[in-house]
Amino acid sequence: MTEDAKPGMDGTLDAALSRWKERYDGEIGTDRDVVNRSGIRIKPIYTPKDWSSENYDKALGMPGEAPFTRGIYATMHRGRTWTQRQLIGLGTPSDYNGRVRILLDKGATAISLLPCNSGFRGIDCDESPVPLLGTCGTVINTVEHMETALDGVPIDKISTAMNDPTPFTLFAFLLGVAKRRGVPLDKITGTANQSDYISHFVANHMFYRLSQPGARRVFVDHVKYCRDRVPNWNPVSVVGQHMQQAGATPAETMGFTLSTAIQYAEDCINAGMDPDHVLRRFTFFFDISISMFEEVAKFRAGRRIWARIARDRFGCKDPRAWRFKFHGQTSGVDLTRQQPLNNIARVAVQAMAGVMGGLQSLHTDSYDEAIACPSEEPAKIAVATQNILREEAHLCDVIDPLGGSFYVESLTDEMEAKILEVMEIIENAGGMYAAVDTGLVQRMIGRSALAFQNRVEAGEEGIVGVNVFTSANETVEEPEPYRPDRAAMEEHVRRFRAFKSDRDQQQVSRALSDLARAANGAENVYEKVVDAAMADVTHGEIVTCLRAELGFGHPVMVA
Repeated sequence: MTEDAKPGMDGTLDAALSRWKERYDGEIGTDRDVVNRSGIRIKPIYTPKDWSSENYDKALGMPGEAPFTRGIYATMHRGRTWTQRQLIGLGTPSDYNGRVRILLDKGATAISLLPCNSGFRGIDCDESPVPLLGTCGTVINTVEHMETALDGVPIDKISTAMNDPTPFTLFAFLLGVAKRRGVPLDKITGTANQSDYISHFVANHMFYRLSQPGARRVFVDHVKYCRDRVPNWNPVSVVGQHMQQAGATPAETMGFTLSTAIQYAEDCINAGMDPDHVLRRFTFFFDISISMFEEVAKFRAGRRIWARIARDRFGCKDPRAWRFKFHGQTSGVDLTRQQPLNNIARVAVQAMAGVMGGLQSLHTDSYDEAIACPSEEPAKIAVATQNILREEAHLCDVIDPLGGSFYVESLTDEMEAKILEVMEIIENAGGMYAAVDTGLVQRMIGRSALAFQNRVEAGEEGIVGVNVFTSANETVEEPEPYRPDRAAMEEHVRRFRAFKSDRDQQQVSRALSDLARAANGAENVYEKVVDAAMADVTHGEIVTCLRAELGFGHPVMVA
């Protein structure tokens, strides 16, 4: 529609806007300044003057076609809905298995395994106080443990996601289970969900780290190994979630994430990998905040930018390498300890933003996640929320249902500009690896986090139950935080110690020696990680070996 078109009953668009503005100013009184989390000023109304469909083909195209603004598949959720991939991690491997079976029965279509914090610290369960074990993830230290956790789960038919950082021992244990079951490795599908080591240096400080160069080496070898041995596994998951949860704005998050993806692509190409092949296996993982339209615009702009990067910067000719595939997780940062049942509504809105933003898989948080590891009933409600959006709300009827909205299209363009500004800063700093090494990214996130908190404390950002609609005199029963059975965990640790004593010690020593040699030579380090896992070497032993050979990683602290 052009400016001269007649949208109203008796005049041009300019005349209609002028009439509306006069009435608006007369009725609004003192207008408020509306700025979204990314710093984009939001107008009270959007019209054809803000976005014209004349640029439709270049800016949007059709779903399944570059630039993929409207989605990476022609059918999107109308043909196949998103994968319901709930992040699960609690207790012993048996506890995890019980929860997985329940959620699969309730509609989950893929699984995701979150390890215990002891695993994230790089140690085994016999090195941690028992009361801490299994409170925030599942205690998985060996192939045996993984076999118990996945008992009855058809790993050749169902996609899995392993939330394990470098050196990816959970994935190695999964391959050990496949070997024991006789499952061909080309039947294993899913994602190495925390393979983005750069995001760990920026914003995930509970993780152990290899040195930054060491993590880079293992990452590239992991990608190579999967390319050659596990072709349907996605070894790269570029994680924007960590940075947004640390305080980056949605636009900054997308900018940092795409800059990280560029870094990983260049590292893989420099290691001799074909960009057309390796970029097809790149996936992305994002936080979905409650700023609904901003999140939708973030995802639509990100798809558009990545398509250009893959095609124009890296010369990919296969359109599959241009696709921006992403998993979304509703934002735990937006959930509140106060009035926790309100979190069900927050999660529903966040999930809607992800679905209408065109995600490929979704985790919905449980309403008690602001307090502890999700308990069983809230976890069921989280899965049911996705079922309701899919079955009752008709969100899957139309592809990109917000496409063509003057507001959403204009906002997508503005988000794209903001994202490109962030990427230019990183590019000028020498790329994401260098920008993180000098603390530039951490400083930018810190500034944004502080600015948002200041807005909350000033009442400019309203949070129900926290700074508006509080219930000072109301007693609200908080859900009980999950705690695994103490006796069962003690028995788990006892059996683990017996396992370590009874295994073939010469085999273990040989595998660790091979791993150390690979770390100091040209062999593929990740191949030796897998060999070690299958030789009964534990998670903690593998991490300790690689830390000794490749160095310990410390986060860059910035003021």
